Amino acid sequence: METVPILRQVVLDTTDARGLAEFYRQLLGLHYRQGDEPPAPGEPDPNGHDWLVLRNPGGTQIAFQQVDVLPAATWPDGEQPQQLHLDLIVSTIDELNAVHERTLALGARMLEDRSADPREPLYVYADPSGHPFCVFVAP
Repeated sequence: METVPILRQVVLDTTDARGLAEFYRQLLGLHYRQGDEPPAPGEPDPNGHDWLVLRNPGGTQIAFQQVDVLPAATWPDGEQPQQLHLDLIVSTIDELNAVHERTLALGARMLEDRSADPREPLYVYADPSGHPFCVFVAP
């Protein structure tokens, strides 16, 4: 049998590692790797915000790497391609609509509304750092 590597995590560059980690923590119900938790209000961040990891028991982790500059994707129009996007799924159209409202409330920007598509209802968003991601119905 051939040895294959295992995907451990997806890493997103961002100009605000803590802010983007919080967005995905709340959206996906993940938790911080021990030692990456946010500091108490008013306390400095001991990690310096440069590398944070969210754990997903039984699934792929998401890490956030601080960068000075990050051109936002302009997909589907414009010169800056999406380069990478995340696909997130829910089971029903009712769940899709509930997640849609929460996603916008957390700070995502909607890029495309295909929620009425009879074959694959979905929304496409940009997260607060501009990374595109989709939420769609998959049985």
